[in-house]
Amino acid sequence: ELFCRLCYESVHVGFMHANCVSKVELSISCNNLLDKDVGSKSDPLCVLLQSIGDDKWTEVERTERVKNCQDPEFSTKLHIDYHFEKVQKLKFGVYDIDNKSVNLSDDDFLGGFECTLGQIVSSRKITRPLQLKAGKPAGKGTITVTADETKDNRAIVMEVEAKNLDKKDMFGKSDPFLEFFKQEEDGKWQLVHRTEVEFDCIHPEKQKKKKSYKNSGVIRIKDCKLEAQYSFLDYVMGGCQINFTVGIDFTGSNGDPRSPDSLHYLSPNGVNQYLSAIWSVGQVVQDYDTDKLFPAFGFGAQVPPDFKVSHEFPLNFNPSSPYCQGVQGIVDAYRMVLPQIRLYGPTNFSPIINHVARIAAGAAQQPNAAQYFVLLIITDGEITDLDQTRQAIVNGSKLPMSIIIVGVGEADFKAMEFLDGDNGVLKSLTGEPAARDIVQFVPFKQFDKAPKEALAQSVLAEVPNQLVSYFKMRNMAPVNPPSPTK
Repeated sequence: ELFCRLCYESVHVGFMHANCVSKVELSISCNNLLDKDVGSKSDPLCVLLQSIGDDKWTEVERTERVKNCQDPEFSTKLHIDYHFEKVQKLKFGVYDIDNKSVNLSDDDFLGGFECTLGQIVSSRKITRPLQLKAGKPAGKGTITVTADETKDNRAIVMEVEAKNLDKKDMFGKSDPFLEFFKQEEDGKWQLVHRTEVEFDCIHPEKQKKKKSYKNSGVIRIKDCKLEAQYSFLDYVMGGCQINFTVGIDFTGSNGDPRSPDSLHYLSPNGVNQYLSAIWSVGQVVQDYDTDKLFPAFGFGAQVPPDFKVSHEFPLNFNPSSPYCQGVQGIVDAYRMVLPQIRLYGPTNFSPIINHVARIAAGAAQQPNAAQYFVLLIITDGEITDLDQTRQAIVNGSKLPMSIIIVGVGEADFKAMEFLDGDNGVLKSLTGEPAARDIVQFVPFKQFDKAPKEALAQSVLAEVPNQLVSYFKMRNMAPVNPPSPTK
């Protein structure tokens, strides 16, 4: 139930954006389960566990028990909070329940499997063979998990006008606006929306006092319709692929990679800040790209065979196919290229940004929301081509892409914070404003002592809203939109 109220006060309304947690509902079914009961079929139940780190798991929810069934379709849905910026490891276990105890340790294990929530939502539906333990098949049986976002994605869109309103201000005209309320389960009315100043309707006190009173103006609903308001999960589960590209700074200011003082120096355990950033961000994004082929480039180095400076060279030295297989492929290519190049300079971002923008521009010609691009740039210092980079970002803001910049080392990153645009709309040198905010910058040193997943959570937190803002700007629906009655 909904009602609206006319107000005449002068009100200034501010809106603050917050990242909302999405709720995902998982439907579970199994086929051809093992028979563990003598003289009858198993009585299966499925339990969902989530990793809490250090090989520890906590139970999220479990389905009902289905009696005497090898092919159960569980009616109880499993619910879990979804965070794009995290790798959420899940474990599904199917048990044969023969007692009333909630403890599963005395029940027969029919099999299970592990995956990430990102893998499920990016495919919307996955089927896997059951395993008794990692790498050991259960012998028979499969499990199917189907994901849906638990929300109604419809919004009421109304066009309203008002005429002949009462004059309430001593000087000048009144400043009316509408407030919309919805009734909660306890009967109380909750404000859900306040319009900008401009509307009116009946004044109840005047109506009581004057028999001849008709109204204090007229409000007319010119148009009212239901429109879909698509979420990030609507696009991802509807078939949008997120393409991941990496750009790595190989300028001389990083220091000689053979020296322990260099930012490119590989420690005895084979890592450095560059690799840590690649792993942190890449492990999240890779779940949303089906082929797991990621272009990886370097800039600011002299490259063989002629050792000319390049600001856009593929780590595998193959310009026609700069792809690496998975995040591990990027890491392997980085380690391979490091001893073959000479660190030089300057620090130019625009060539790699423009490279990704050209590919994104091709995807933008598609009639639906099929592809989005995320570029990760890892750098140690001050940018040299700031004006060209500003223009490249402004151009990119009109394309399906986001840019993440991770600053390593102790350099001054004021220019990166400027490009981030959090303190105002980024503009090109000619004054053209960015169509939307697509850059997120963080210094790696802020996460030195933080959990390893903290960096990805920080730099990727804005990507879902950036993706939605682009497709909303283009009025593009998901490739496979959700049902209107979802």
